Amino acid sequence: MLHSASASKTVANQICLLSSSSIPCTQLFKRRYFHQPASITITLPALLASTRQTRAHIARVAVRAFATEAPTPPARNSFGNLKDEDRIFTNIYGFHDFRLKGAMKRGDWYKTKEILLKGHDWILNEMKESGLRGRGGAGFPSGLKWSFMNKPLDGRPRYLVVNADEGEPGTCKDREIMRGDPHKLVEGCLIAGRSMNANAAYIYIRGEFYNEASNLQIAIDEAYKNGLIGKNACGSGFDFDIYIHRGAGAYICGEETALIESIEGKAGKPRLKPPFPADVGLFGCPTTVANVETVAVAPTILRRGPKWFAGFGRPRNAGTKLFCISGHVNNPCTVEEEMSIPLKELIEKHCGGVRGGWDNLLGIIPGGSSVPVLPRHICDDVLMDFDALRDVQSGLGTAAVIVMDKSTDIVSAISRLSAFYKHESCGQCTPCREGTSWLANMMTRFETGQARTREIDMIEELSREIEGHTICALGDAAAWPVQGLIRHFRPELEARMKQFQQEAQVQV
Repeated sequence: MLHSASASKTVANQICLLSSSSIPCTQLFKRRYFHQPASITITLPALLASTRQTRAHIARVAVRAFATEAPTPPARNSFGNLKDEDRIFTNIYGFHDFRLKGAMKRGDWYKTKEILLKGHDWILNEMKESGLRGRGGAGFPSGLKWSFMNKPLDGRPRYLVVNADEGEPGTCKDREIMRGDPHKLVEGCLIAGRSMNANAAYIYIRGEFYNEASNLQIAIDEAYKNGLIGKNACGSGFDFDIYIHRGAGAYICGEETALIESIEGKAGKPRLKPPFPADVGLFGCPTTVANVETVAVAPTILRRGPKWFAGFGRPRNAGTKLFCISGHVNNPCTVEEEMSIPLKELIEKHCGGVRGGWDNLLGIIPGGSSVPVLPRHICDDVLMDFDALRDVQSGLGTAAVIVMDKSTDIVSAISRLSAFYKHESCGQCTPCREGTSWLANMMTRFETGQARTREIDMIEELSREIEGHTICALGDAAAWPVQGLIRHFRPELEARMKQFQQEAQVQV
């Protein structure tokens, strides 16, 4: 006779050993017997008979499960080697016609009307499922960001602003899109605008990009002429206009609120937030600011499906990405590859390797001048995505890979970046206005070793006082290269200072 729960559990565990099913037998046993009143006792023959029935039931469930459930695919552990048919940007090298006729042959403007007619909720859900994160540097989920505009209409117009002010040193991807694939951007503006119920898009392009602006204007004119944008765009009943605004070339205008200020005719200085642009943006109206690449990939994602796009890269780092590799490589280039591709494979496969071989590598800035430099021992294994680079105290940024071999004076290189950020600071925030000047002045002395070792800790503390204490991210962008230099190349700084002191003593 069985009277206790512990004894019942023991028998149930023994029954589990007799069964080949993955279903927990203890749970089945409890479900079958423990709903009985406490006063009822169970005889051993009845238990064994019930056990035979339970095992038969388990076998039937197992067979049915095997017949209907698909096996879980194994987790991927290698990334890269993107196939040509999976590339979104098929004319970034300008080998084909960039105009409407050539763009349509490559698949642009295909079933755009059907996409628009599905409505903004469907577009937003598809973008969220794709896992697309902003390609302008911050990496914010794009579908979520676009949904911030999905509020009841209040009588104000709504705007999409596209950031084509590509001024980050080392970054050269957006200009390739505008020069070779401008219709992808125009179509992307229309679809992104539909998801926000926007009335118009303003493409803020750097004034020096003459050829890019010219090709983009031709694409816009062709789209208007063929009824693809404007009144009743693509015959969908949705009205949408696109305008180009040429900027004067200030780096600070790459910040979204400074960009909005510049379009409005004011000095390009960032605004305090809140209010955020989604509530009060361009001309006081709801506005979303997005990067060129982020907007340009949207039509292809919606045509091919979010699962296709999410199938590339690691979780939370989905999709394909334009990488622009410059510096000491045999073949500098801009190339579209899968997210999470190893940094070493990216350089070896598409750039012909580092000049003088991988052993000649000193360090790499993986995401544009604003992210910390990485030494070679980290570059050997690191993946090119948001999370992997964050884990090694750097960032993907705009995926502008700057390669430096051992001939590089790393201190002078970082000093040059400090001078750039000093020049480009708008001067609105005291930590940035004063701090970038101090960083640049100290780094100039560090180039020759004309400093003391304790000043290394002083400049790092100074960078911490700038980081996170400004309206926009330019303060962070000025601080991080210096922090990366100290973190990985402090012995170089100390040796240079020691050498300068020894030479000074010899002269005395």
